[in-house]
Amino acid sequence: MSYKIDDLPLTTLLPALSRAEDQLARLDEIVRRSPVGEGYAERAHFSEAAASMWVAGELVHIEDLVLHDANMDVRTPTHETTIAHSILWSRRSITEQESVWAITKAGIEHLIGRRSSPMHRTGAGEGDQSLTLSSPRADIDDGFATEMAEIDAVLARSTRTLLRIDEERKSDPVAVGELFIHDPDWDEDDRLSNWRSSLQEVEALPATLAAAILWDAWETLEPLQRQHWLGGQLVSSYLRSRGKVTSHLFCLNVGLKSIPREMRRSRNRTSRLVAGLVAMAAAAEIGIKEVIRLGQAREQLQRKLRNKRSSSSLPGLVDLLITRPVVSSSMIVESLKVSHRGALNLVTELGVRELTGRGSYRVWGIL
Repeated sequence: MSYKIDDLPLTTLLPALSRAEDQLARLDEIVRRSPVGEGYAERAHFSEAAASMWVAGELVHIEDLVLHDANMDVRTPTHETTIAHSILWSRRSITEQESVWAITKAGIEHLIGRRSSPMHRTGAGEGDQSLTLSSPRADIDDGFATEMAEIDAVLARSTRTLLRIDEERKSDPVAVGELFIHDPDWDEDDRLSNWRSSLQEVEALPATLAAAILWDAWETLEPLQRQHWLGGQLVSSYLRSRGKVTSHLFCLNVGLKSIPREMRRSRNRTSRLVAGLVAMAAAAEIGIKEVIRLGQAREQLQRKLRNKRSSSSLPGLVDLLITRPVVSSSMIVESLKVSHRGALNLVTELGVRELTGRGSYRVWGIL
């Protein structure tokens, strides 16, 4: 299966293309110059992760995702929350690397979990003694040393078995009861190769149009069976590599939420490309409004910091509120190293609005 670009109906695409180009340029400049730019970039990861699940037909609450990311869940994480956290992890990994890293073969393999672990690269064999936790001296023949040697042998065999299973996992289907999660006829490598070949074909096109084509190619080829959400993140990384949005990792799915499904999944490719361009413009507009809103909220909160001691924890709480959609008392305690009572006093002093109103747990945030 391959994706053919062919001739593009530029007359139909130009209005949406020009608007997307303008809005993304405005967003990038505003985020770069704003004092809350870094906070917005971190918040955007959570918004995009939740939006990606929404586009896929799943609902993930932002507060559940934030608490799960902080290892402070108030309930057992759902499967959807776990996937959303994987999206969050992938976006942070992309942001920490060079702009072109994510769309390279090595970057994609890392993001989908194919890169070998350090233990795997050691080439440990049957007689590799580095897998043992201890090496009892041969001259010690007491019962305790003998038992420890047996435990080490079991651990070594278990490690070799796990390494072998990890090696076979790439080619064999994974079965859970009668459900096959991995389809052996689904050639992910070939589909990924076809998608990556599109990167060279769109190089001469405007960045937003090229990104729309890459998004449509991913939706058409469906390279990955279980991580289809990665396509939106790779498209955002492509915009970053082209220099269109360098201040942060763009949130494509935030804009796709405003596009009707009939348009996103239309049988007409031109309609899908227009949907992608309109989604980029919509996501940029939402981002601009969010940056402005956060900037105004920061100014109001900083007014309450006047005449405070230099050792006050209030500035740290303001920064935490800017970078997280919601915060709990446990998150404040962990981040600012204060007591729970001190955390509640800080929130009260700032006058931040409580969002849950529940007795089981309380979170606050900037609305």
